[in-house]
Amino acid sequence: MIVDAIYKRKEKKVIGNFLLYNNGGVGELKNLELSRIFEQIARILKIKGENPFKIRAYEKIALVLENLPIDIETIYRQGGLNDIPGVGAGIAKKIEEFLATGKLEYYEKLKETIPSGVIELLDISEVGPKTAKLLYEQLDVDNIEKLEKAVRQHQIKDLPGMGEKTETNILRGIELYKRRKERVLLGIALPLAEEIVGSLNQLKETSKISFAGSLRRKKETIGDIDILVTSQKPEKIMKTFTSLPQVREILAEGPTKSSVITKDDIHVDVRVVEPISFGAALQYFTGSKAHNIKLRELAVRRGLKINEYGVFDVKNNRRVAGESEEEIYQILNLPFIPPELREDRGEIKAAQENKLPQLIEYSQIKGDLHLHSKWSDGARTIRQMAEEAKKMGYKYIAITDHSQSLKFAGGLTEERLREQIEEIRKLNQELDDFTVLTGIEVDIKSDGSLDYPDEILSRLDVVIAAIHSGFKQESKIITGRIVKAMQNKLVNIIAHPTGRLIGYRESYQVDIDKIMDMATKTGTILEINAYPERLDLNDVYCRMAKEKGVQLAIETDAHSIDGLEFMSLGVDVARRGWLEEKDIINTLPLDKLLKRLKNKL
Repeated sequence: MIVDAIYKRKEKKVIGNFLLYNNGGVGELKNLELSRIFEQIARILKIKGENPFKIRAYEKIALVLENLPIDIETIYRQGGLNDIPGVGAGIAKKIEEFLATGKLEYYEKLKETIPSGVIELLDISEVGPKTAKLLYEQLDVDNIEKLEKAVRQHQIKDLPGMGEKTETNILRGIELYKRRKERVLLGIALPLAEEIVGSLNQLKETSKISFAGSLRRKKETIGDIDILVTSQKPEKIMKTFTSLPQVREILAEGPTKSSVITKDDIHVDVRVVEPISFGAALQYFTGSKAHNIKLRELAVRRGLKINEYGVFDVKNNRRVAGESEEEIYQILNLPFIPPELREDRGEIKAAQENKLPQLIEYSQIKGDLHLHSKWSDGARTIRQMAEEAKKMGYKYIAITDHSQSLKFAGGLTEERLREQIEEIRKLNQELDDFTVLTGIEVDIKSDGSLDYPDEILSRLDVVIAAIHSGFKQESKIITGRIVKAMQNKLVNIIAHPTGRLIGYRESYQVDIDKIMDMATKTGTILEINAYPERLDLNDVYCRMAKEKGVQLAIETDAHSIDGLEFMSLGVDVARRGWLEEKDIINTLPLDKLLKRLKNKL
């Protein structure tokens, strides 16, 4: 389950290419606390080897509560607990107990049966419940430090069902865990930065404000957050910043620069700069380092010097630019280069040749083609997903629930899929100026065949194929599975093509060149999955796809209403990959989209 911090920010509005979020109310924090309790119960039950249906019930209610837009206490007072999806008599009783006492006796007793460190072992992607239990019982491993020590001393390979390969995999999982602790997902850092910027921007003492660094370049993970401000009263800015409710610890508080650690364990710096230097400082602190070096080289050839304070004539040290970023590029005879492109990947040469791409904008997205509903493992009905998407300004969505082999995700049997198709047709008769497309996220099986016969796939508007098992297969096999799926004329899109989960699971060993070549040959579309822990394809592969003439779809893979908001993150990835409106199929109006989906080569 995605980290709570993403979902705390409920209220949103679109400004330019950014989604801005505001914190949910205090009542919603109870939703999140309850969600975390039920999630932890599920994890403990997994370790104890309890009934998988019981575990799934707790996981499902945890997800529902995490995304519940209404305070659970309000629902309880109105007698509506049993109307919440996944809440039966047993769960309702536990919710009532928590609301009345602030704790859950079942959870407290359950925690006593297993050391907390053993539960944390499940944060390592290569450690499942059975392995965690075995490690604790055999080696007394009850925290991640002990786990790493046991792996490095080769104590695990001789345990039942283990081996040297297991040790290698666990060590890789530990490294991913450490990286995850050092870096913050864009989907967490961006809403937080926008909250802080929004709070400081409300002050009359604030003139200009922006976040900078890798966050402004929209990298998929960031180290910390840098915010620049201009103000005639910097002490007011500093005092307000360090007093924000998001702050857990003040690291430094000075007259023009302060540093804090937030409650989400994110390092944030705010510095006040002179108005005349704001553009130069913003450009400098946005980076990247490699991009800035190239700019400085251009400046030197023109007898100029660039630093965070401005652009200066070397002969007389006179400031000639720096108040705005546009001035920095203009004085070097360059058009403005969007922050997402500033990675020294040819953007300066493209700017010199007037060949910068017209990057895709969030406002150009007309629909989302990868959504899940309560029919499989989603938290909302098809109607609810459609109504929310329409509020966002979309013209269409596709409901693509899981196929039958994914029983753990409530995969649809052929009969249930036919029933869903009929429900969607009826719903479309009631919707005004909005269309729900029929679809499926069909599983690519181990031999490359699909989870449904062509007869039923041919009835759908959108067929998305995806791999959900065999992630550790060798490159030839896993690439072959995807290639075979792409050769099916009914498969429109390949979902999350490399299978990675940032900080949790590395990409599987897919030959991305072969995949893209086959996409070009067959007209298959590749997905940019906007889910914060995926962002798959990444920016480098997006650029490669563009160069090969492969079209892409930006899709959220949303399992809830809140998940629809992740579209902006997918747009960020696309912009970093130099993609334009023409490269993304869900910028098309509905009639042209349907024509494109049906016209595989």
